[in-house]
Amino acid sequence: MNNLIRELRSERGWSQAELAQQLDVSRQTINAIETGKYDPSLPLAFKIARLFGMPIEMIFVPGEE
Repeated sequence: MNNLIRELRSERGWSQAELAQQLDVSRQTINAIETGKYDPSLPLAFKIARLFGMPIEMIFVPGEE
């Protein structure tokens, strides 16, 4: 799954650690999501979408499998 987390985070000037703190996850989790090594749980995806004020499907898009 591809996502826009890195771009959205950068637009706001947030570090991975700052985003992680807002979402109550580790910085490593943010890194893994941004690099596509980890797909967030549905509750975390909703939390991310709420934080950025966007629908989930605008942040997370299916990748080529």
